[in-house]
Amino acid sequence: MKRVQGRSDHVVVVGAGLGGLATAMRLAGAGRRVTVLERESVPGGRAGIWQADGHVFDTGPTVLTMPNLIDDVFAALGEQTKDWLELEPVSPLYRTYYPDGSQLDVHSDIGQMAEEIAAVIGPDEAGNYERFVEYVRELYRLEMHDFIDRNIDSPLDLLTPNLAKLIAIGGFRRLAPKVNEFLKDPRTQRVFSFQAMYAGLSPFDALAIYAVIAYMDSVAGVYFPKGGMHALPNAMAAAAGAHGVDFRYNTEVTSVEHDGSRACAVITDGGERISADVVVLNPDLPVAYRDLLGIDPWSIRRLDYSPSCALLLAGSTARYSKIAHHNIHFGAKWRGVFDELITRSEIMTDPSFFVTNSSRSDPSLAPDGKENYYVLFPTPNNRARIDWKQFGPRYRDEMVRVMEANGYVGFGDSITVEQLTTPADWQARGMEAGAPFAATHSFSQTGPFRPRNLWGENVVFVGSGTTPGVGVPMVLISGRLAAQRITG
Repeated sequence: MKRVQGRSDHVVVVGAGLGGLATAMRLAGAGRRVTVLERESVPGGRAGIWQADGHVFDTGPTVLTMPNLIDDVFAALGEQTKDWLELEPVSPLYRTYYPDGSQLDVHSDIGQMAEEIAAVIGPDEAGNYERFVEYVRELYRLEMHDFIDRNIDSPLDLLTPNLAKLIAIGGFRRLAPKVNEFLKDPRTQRVFSFQAMYAGLSPFDALAIYAVIAYMDSVAGVYFPKGGMHALPNAMAAAAGAHGVDFRYNTEVTSVEHDGSRACAVITDGGERISADVVVLNPDLPVAYRDLLGIDPWSIRRLDYSPSCALLLAGSTARYSKIAHHNIHFGAKWRGVFDELITRSEIMTDPSFFVTNSSRSDPSLAPDGKENYYVLFPTPNNRARIDWKQFGPRYRDEMVRVMEANGYVGFGDSITVEQLTTPADWQARGMEAGAPFAATHSFSQTGPFRPRNLWGENVVFVGSGTTPGVGVPMVLISGRLAAQRITG
């Protein structure tokens, strides 16, 4: 494994997102002096927070899986997660709704999930599901150590015995056909393959290895921190601070000073020069290259990006008794949705969408008698050149209309406070192409072909734009991989 060259006593981490925090915690645990510079007044990065009229909203990810990865980060400091963060399992993980009027609750307990499928669809499909779980478990076992939780410097590093096993079980075939070998009902096929969207791909184009996301998402369990998802970066920053990490908020880094391929300092918006033995960059990788390092290599310019989303955060007087914490509403179209979003870069004509009702699990997040709703509609990214300043308000009304048509009666009139985030807003927040899910995980942008986490002699990248990729678990792992580039 390649490592940074030279001294690594003082590390400057730019950005207190989950990846930057995970790196800082590991480096502090390894005895490095760490300074974290964050442009916002709070940690979190994409896992941000918006507070209005007594409501507390998460502005980024709302689905938390693989809590063992969180435990591992705290353990790097000799700490236990439970002393800093209260995690509760979400049950059901999701409630999914279909155009025929049926609904299916998703459970992490395999027996409970099989019973749910047997009751809603039939016993044959329940058996199919149990066989599918065995398959994705095997995928996870084969992938995790050799291909996900590992710094890969060359395609030759992939030549392990597990690669042959992955090929043998069809890991490099297309995801949707592979899922369909096990699951025969369109409802189960959708709920265990929609996660390809996280990777920026249609399940009809994604490789079957990405069924591992379904394992992380729907088999390993979903959790919710008391206080909302933002409680996670708060807890990580607090633990890191207790172990000597120096946090400087409201401090934006405008450039990395480097002599050739060796970084020696960062420059802040206040003109301060902070010297560093190593610089870790947590901003979106293409932005970090262009705006901080001042270079724009073809390998970064060539990247394709995932679809984006319109996100409506709404404080409301309405409570819907039949929904769960996380809710997925599937439209009648399936393949057509991906063709519109990804192939043609068009707005969905028959939307599938996602709703989180966080105050259902933690009433403290909303005032008495009020609820929090997080409503996400996938959209094309900014490469589609939609004028969101003009189109955004109209699309917000369309989102409300679709919600009301799907059972959220009176939703529009119940809203007391709201915030709409469009792809243009994501881009303004520093996400290339307005894509919060970063570069796609196509074959040419995965593993050794994804942008590396090491540049020059002593610049390390962390976050969803580099290895291993998108999602809270992957970003936490990216912190370990980044730290390993420094500590070995």
